[in-house]
Amino acid sequence: MPKTIKPALYVCSACGAALESWSGRCPRCGEWNTLELVNRQSSHLSSVKLKLNSLNASFEKDDNRFCCGIPAVDKLLGGGIVAGSVTLLSGDPGIGKSTLLLQIAGESSKTKTVLYVSGEESVHQIALRAKRLGLSSNRLSITSTSSTNQIASEILSGRHEIVIVDSIQTITLDEVGSSAGSIAQVTNSSSLLTQAAKQSNCAVIIVGHVTKDGNVAGPKLLEHIVDVVMSLEGDLSGGLKLLRVSKNRFGPTNETAIFEMFATGLHSVSNPSAMLLAERKVTDGSVVLAAMEGSRPLLVEVQALVNPTSYGFPKRAASGFDLSRLNLLLAMIERRTSLKLSDKDVFLNLVGGLKINEPAADLAVVMAVASAARAKKLNHNAVVFGEVGLSGEIRSVPFISKRLAEAKQLGFNFAIGPKPLKDKPSDFLIPSTDVKSALNKFLS
Repeated sequence: MPKTIKPALYVCSACGAALESWSGRCPRCGEWNTLELVNRQSSHLSSVKLKLNSLNASFEKDDNRFCCGIPAVDKLLGGGIVAGSVTLLSGDPGIGKSTLLLQIAGESSKTKTVLYVSGEESVHQIALRAKRLGLSSNRLSITSTSSTNQIASEILSGRHEIVIVDSIQTITLDEVGSSAGSIAQVTNSSSLLTQAAKQSNCAVIIVGHVTKDGNVAGPKLLEHIVDVVMSLEGDLSGGLKLLRVSKNRFGPTNETAIFEMFATGLHSVSNPSAMLLAERKVTDGSVVLAAMEGSRPLLVEVQALVNPTSYGFPKRAASGFDLSRLNLLLAMIERRTSLKLSDKDVFLNLVGGLKINEPAADLAVVMAVASAARAKKLNHNAVVFGEVGLSGEIRSVPFISKRLAEAKQLGFNFAIGPKPLKDKPSDFLIPSTDVKSALNKFLS
C-alpha cells in the first residue's frame, strides 16, 4: 500500500504559509483572518518510476525555438520563444502589456497556432483591440475565462503551440477557496499552468501585475516558477517603452528592447538615442549621459535646475533617477568642491521618461547640477559618464568602448569620463580622476 501524505488544509492569503489546522492568526506573518481552506485530495507516494534521460542523448536534441514575429523581442529572448517555456510579463496598468502580447499573438499566428485568454476583458474588447492593431488570422483564437482549470485543460489538449494568459491575478483554481489575486490562487494557478506547459510542450506567456514599488505582485515564488521574467516600463503618458529581461533560462539577462507607442501598437525604435536628443536645447544644466541599457548603449539628456530656496528647508526632486543617490551626490559636491547647495532647491530630470539606475550616471548628474548652479553651459558636443565615489574620485565603468562608439555615431566630438582600466586609451575620451578637476576644467 502506498504511504499517504497528509496535505496542508489551510493556506494564508497574505504570506502563503500552509497549516494543517485553522487559526485566527497566521503564525508566520501575524495577519488576522487570512487562513483559507484549501480542498485537496490526499496525495500518495507514486510507485511509478521516473523516466531517466542520458545527458549526452539530451545534447543531441535541437533547441526548439520559434520567432514571435517581432525581431526586437526575439533578440531579447535570445533567439525566439522556446517551446514548453513559461514567460512572465509584468508592468504598470496601461503601460501596453496587452497590446504587446496581442501583437505577438498576431505575428506568431502566421506560422503557429495561438490562443489568447483574457480574464479581464470580453472577447468583444479583445477583438476591438485586434482590429485597431490591424490583426487578422484564422490561426489565432481568443477567449475570455477566469478558470485556471479550463485554461490548463486547453493547454494539455495540444491544439495550441502558444497560449497567452492575461492575467495571473484574475484567474482562479477550483480547488482553492480564496479570491482571485490572493497568494494561494496565484501560486497554485501558476504551478498548474507551468505543469501543463511542460507536459504539452506548449509555450505559455503570463501577464502579472506590479505593486506600487514596481515589483511583480504576489509571492516571489511566481518569479522562481517561470522560465523568463520580462517587465515593460516607461512613461504612461507617452515616450519610450522599455522591455527588460531580468531572468532568462534560455538566453541573456539584463537585455532591453525599446519601443514607441502608436495607434497601431508598439513599434521598435531603431535609434533611440537620436530620438531622445532630437529636441534638446543646449543650455546650462543640460548634460548628455552615455548610459547602458543591458548591453545596448543609449544617450540620454540629463537636466538639472538649481534655484535659491524660498523656504527654510531646500527641496530635492528627481525624475528617472534615485532620489537617495541624488542626495548623496549633492552632499559629496558640497564637501569636495566649492559649490554650496545647502540653501538651493535642486531638481533633476531624465528626458523621455526613462529610469537610469546604473552608477555610470553619477558624473553626468554631478556635472548637470554644477552647470545649473554656476549658470555655465557644458560643451554641447560632449557626452559624460562615470561613477563618483564619496571622496569625489571618478571610477571606471563597464562597456566604455560601446558608449564611445554610440557617441561617435551621433556626431559628438569627445567624451568626459574615467580612465579605462581594460579598454585601450582613446583620443575621443578625455579622462578625469576626480570631480573637482573635471568641474574646473569643463565648467570654468
